[in-house]
Amino acid sequence: MARFTPEELEAARDRVVPDVVAERLHVLFCGINPGLMTAATGHHFARPGNRFWPVLHRSGFTPRLLKPSEQQELLAYGLGITNVVARPSARADELSAEEYQEGGRLLAAKVERLRPRWLAVVGVTAYRAAFDDRTARVGPQSRTIGDTRVWVLPNPSGLNAHWTAETMAEEFGRLREAAGA
Repeated sequence: MARFTPEELEAARDRVVPDVVAERLHVLFCGINPGLMTAATGHHFARPGNRFWPVLHRSGFTPRLLKPSEQQELLAYGLGITNVVARPSARADELSAEEYQEGGRLLAAKVERLRPRWLAVVGVTAYRAAFDDRTARVGPQSRTIGDTRVWVLPNPSGLNAHWTAETMAEEFGRLREAAGA
C-alpha cells in the first residue's frame, strides 16, 4: 500500500470516491463516509487497520481476501459499496447532523433506484443519525426502503474495540445467510 504524507492526505479532502454499485445487488454495504486514506487511494475501506476486507472474507462473502484496490470484484459476487456521507474526513465526528440527515435521504433514493436485496450500514451510530432511529441495534431492522431490507453491522474500523474480527465476521455471516449471497 502506498504511503501518504499528512499533506497528501489533507489534499484528499476534496476528492470524490466513486461508489461500487450495480442494480439488484445481494448486499449494498454502506460506510459512514470516506476516510482520508480512502479518498487518497480512491478505494473504500483503504486505511490499514480497517477490518472490512478481512471480515468480508472471514464471513464467507468473498472466496479470498480482497485488497481495497480490488473493490470492483465485489460486483461479481453481487456486492457493492457506498457511503452515507460522500465528504471525506479524517474522523466521522467531523460530520454534522445535517450531513447525516441529507446523506440518509440521498442513500434512500440511491437504494430505491438500485434495488439491492439488503442495505448493510456499517456503523450503528451512522445508521441512527442518518435515519433518525435512536433505538437501532446491530442486526436486521424493521425499516425497509422500497423492497430493500436493512441490516446494521458493526463498524469495522480498528477503533471499534467492542467487536473483534471474529465477532464481526459472525454478524456479517448472519447477513450473508439472510441475503443468500
